Amino acid sequence: MTAYLILHGWQNHRPEDHWQHWLADRLRALGHEVTYPQLPDPDDPDLGVWLAELRRHLAADGPQVVVAHSLAVLLWLHAVARGVVRDGDADRVLLVAPPSASVLVRHPEIAEFAPPDGELTLPGITRLVAGDDDPYCPEGARTVFGDPFGIPTEIIPGAGHLDLDAGYGSWPAVLEWCLGGTAPLTAR
Repeated sequence: MTAYLILHGWQNHRPEDHWQHWLADRLRALGHEVTYPQLPDPDDPDLGVWLAELRRHLAADGPQVVVAHSLAVLLWLHAVARGVVRDGDADRVLLVAPPSASVLVRHPEIAEFAPPDGELTLPGITRLVAGDDDPYCPEGARTVFGDPFGIPTEIIPGAGHLDLDAGYGSWPAVLEWCLGGTAPLTAR
């Protein structure tokens, strides 16, 4: 069985209808080990606290699949840039709908999560998926994250922020990706 770490974003209190909750439930039902923590203070997060929580969960579970949504994508990139994520911490990583710096700077409570500068050596096999109309990344995820960091990127037409507002409660394609690593994520 595989160990999964699912990380939520800003203002996410892990609602039961969100695709991350749905995914955690499905993976557990299949017998996998799933960690889906409520990160501290999701309405006013502290990057240092979230980095420590990430390290704690990575150390506890060993090599695994990481699925990060929204602000947690920036958490992951900061963890890589600062050496919090170590070689072997993740076999595969799925980064979903990251917000851009132009959006983060308008919100003082999350401005410190702005993308790190410089090149990153991402651990494991990393993939990025985002909507072509994400209001939290108006410049486009491929332009802001995929191309600069060399991350293979899938863009889903009309998927918004890949959240409940965009219709992403259940998302069978992400479950297929988690189980096999190669499924396209373009379908709900």
